[in-house]
Amino acid sequence: MKVRVKHAQPGAAPIPPVTLPTMDALLLDQANATFTLRAGSAPLPAPATGEVRIRLCAAALNPVDAKLATGGHPAWTYPHIPGLDGAGWIDALGEGVTDFSLGERVCAHFSLTCPGTLAQFAVIPSHAVCKVQPGVSLLTAASLPCAAWTAWQALTRALHLDTKAPGTTILIEAAAGGVGGFAVQMARHLGATVIATCSTANHDYVTRLGADHAIDYRTQDVAKTVLELTSGRGVNAVLDALGGASGERDLGLLAYGGSMACLINLPDVFRVDLYRLAPSLHFITLGGAWLANDRDAQLDLARMGQEVQELLASGAIQALPINRLAFDANLVTQALHDQGAGRVRGKQVVEIAHEPAEAADRPH
Repeated sequence: MKVRVKHAQPGAAPIPPVTLPTMDALLLDQANATFTLRAGSAPLPAPATGEVRIRLCAAALNPVDAKLATGGHPAWTYPHIPGLDGAGWIDALGEGVTDFSLGERVCAHFSLTCPGTLAQFAVIPSHAVCKVQPGVSLLTAASLPCAAWTAWQALTRALHLDTKAPGTTILIEAAAGGVGGFAVQMARHLGATVIATCSTANHDYVTRLGADHAIDYRTQDVAKTVLELTSGRGVNAVLDALGGASGERDLGLLAYGGSMACLINLPDVFRVDLYRLAPSLHFITLGGAWLANDRDAQLDLARMGQEVQELLASGAIQALPINRLAFDANLVTQALHDQGAGRVRGKQVVEIAHEPAEAADRPH
């Protein structure tokens, strides 16, 4: 980065170059299948008009973070700071920001094209930021955006489970993961009968979350079992976190007029009898709110954050188990590879700064 330097008068003592403020960060020098992060420093970002700067306390890891670290993005410059989810305190206000105050606890889902949350500070437009309610720790708040908001978007904005009659059946794939774990609880809260897929080792876990039935995708015939559980009719809704062959199979398991929300890709609709099923398909992506530069969609990110926190406050759902990670390049690199391999139950959250034990209980 170029900086303007004053030049000394002839014969005068040299003036040292201007040093820009920096912050600690975990940096990705190259995106590939064997990616590694390293500890380093990056310029301290300044909030532009309409933006806030967040002093990050915690950043959650998600499968999409591993996917991006593997494939990169055309908008990135390297070294890049990864991380989409973060929570912390408002540290600085850009011009025109009136809806936040310094020191307020907040969380957000950040744009994948910008420097991310595995750093001490990050900036984001204020309209996409969600205030963290008293009683919710910043580690918990950081664990919510990508996983819980995706689940809530799928169930209420796409599948409209909140308007369905009690007893609506839903098939939730990868139910022990982040999105799946929140989706099981939310669907049960909304009155649905939940059929979940996971390994046998996770059956008790997803049942405790609220699943009515758990299917081992490794040892059981998922299609046969779903049809047996629904008396041959199929399910009213599917949350597909797997894509590929699983998505195509699940599309055929919909009852007439059923809906399917997909997180990876859309199945080939021409492999089923569309006239018999009359299905509706939805592709779910929080990041699209940023890629489309859609302010209303970004506002809805913050709105979903408040709605999910209300579910937590009411006891309708619980935070998923959190594996706390130190702000260490080697530990976070391995954790991201675990995310990419699907070896994570619950949430992995990187603790960047310490939050006092009493902070979550203070009014803010």
